[in-house]
Amino acid sequence: QVQLVESGGSLVQPGSSLSLSCTASGRSFGRDAVAWFRQAPGKEREFVAAITSNSGESFYDRSVKGRFTISRDNAKNMVDLHMNNLNNGDTAVYYCAANRADRLELIEGGYDYWGQGTQVTVSS
Repeated sequence: QVQLVESGGSLVQPGSSLSLSCTASGRSFGRDAVAWFRQAPGKEREFVAAITSNSGESFYDRSVKGRFTISRDNAKNMVDLHMNNLNNGDTAVYYCAANRADRLELIEGGYDYWGQGTQVTVSS
């Protein structure tokens, strides 16, 4: 069983940059696809970005494409989400998730493991 822990959430001003990390423990998730989702207050959880096990493929929601970058370091059992030019609409709890099928899935049901989330608040 793998446990995922997100970190890096913070309160930042609009236009700022922030990086989130997802660290796995229990076993390596080096063969899993990993995604980031987010859930804003009063809204459903939504897909943000995903990356395959060997970093060969990645996919972004259009709302973050060009501003966010997902990357991973399998030696460290870690996947990062680098976020630039943040705006109020990016305020949410951010979750990482992994699937053993190593597929870029856009829906929650496509992932086997989830972290507990980290809060990102963008406010002036």
